[in-house]
Amino acid sequence: MAHLAILLGGLVLDRLIGDPPWLWKSVSHPVVLIGRLIDSLDRRLNREDFTGETRRRAGFFALGLMLLAALVLGSFVAAVADAFGFFGMIVEAVIVAVFLAHKSLVDHVRAVGIAINEGGLAQARRAVAMIVGRDPDGLDQPGVLRAAIESLAENASDGVVAPAFWYLIFGLPGLLAYKVVNTADSMVGHMNPRHRDFGFASAKLDDLMNIVPARLTAGLFALASMLGRTGPGFSQVVAITRRDAGLHRSPNAGWPETAMAAALDLSLGGPRRYRDLIVDAPMLNADGRRQAMPADLARAIALFERAMAIVIVAIIVALVVGMPG
Repeated sequence: MAHLAILLGGLVLDRLIGDPPWLWKSVSHPVVLIGRLIDSLDRRLNREDFTGETRRRAGFFALGLMLLAALVLGSFVAAVADAFGFFGMIVEAVIVAVFLAHKSLVDHVRAVGIAINEGGLAQARRAVAMIVGRDPDGLDQPGVLRAAIESLAENASDGVVAPAFWYLIFGLPGLLAYKVVNTADSMVGHMNPRHRDFGFASAKLDDLMNIVPARLTAGLFALASMLGRTGPGFSQVVAITRRDAGLHRSPNAGWPETAMAAALDLSLGGPRRYRDLIVDAPMLNADGRRQAMPADLARAIALFERAMAIVIVAIIVALVVGMPG
């Protein structure tokens, strides 16, 4: 029950405060430190003169080393926090909040809508470039909006549901291990010549660790759609998601993205450009509208907020039911 209470505190803190810029200007965010470690291992162990097999082994070694460090550090911090009782629980809740991304995700997605309303398409492209990996220069306004909505859906799983899930299962060691794997996947888990082998372990483990959270997120979007009293109902969102989620090139991202698309009656996915690479991705909920509007972005944010509210309410109910009589 302690993990549930701490997770509740972390979710609420992250929703209300998020990542204060003044704090992370003074000290490095833990995810930034993880990124620096990954970059250092990438430069040292992923040498161009290595064979593909050697690079793959080096990637397994690097990931194993980082996971060991995450588990040891997480266990140590959790033990220290536990020794301080209620005060330690507060500190642990703050740590959990640092590794969640509710408020920062909403802020970045909302910035795209603000840019469209106040600065036009060029400014909106710059705003969406902050949250997507694709080339935004060729996107029209509906394309920018779809990209922002897709990012919101995918990062709802990667940035909030998945870290919360792994904290609930394994505490701080699980949370830190997930953030190491997810950050490594985002940095080296690519199919380009440099990282195809070195990032293999990170990409595969990230896929495994997101199987449950991605599907939970899709279910939360379906529930949130039902509570929103507009658009498709729960059963329709679930049916479309089960039909189309597997079309996505990722084994996990298709679930929250398709559920979001169905809930908003939009068609997401489709061809996109990543620098010099053009990916001919399939449509998710192909019968939905392609002409996304600023109002759809606001509806997507509202859907996400309702989904996260469901999580908080569920935790509160579980805590109340689990309280000793």
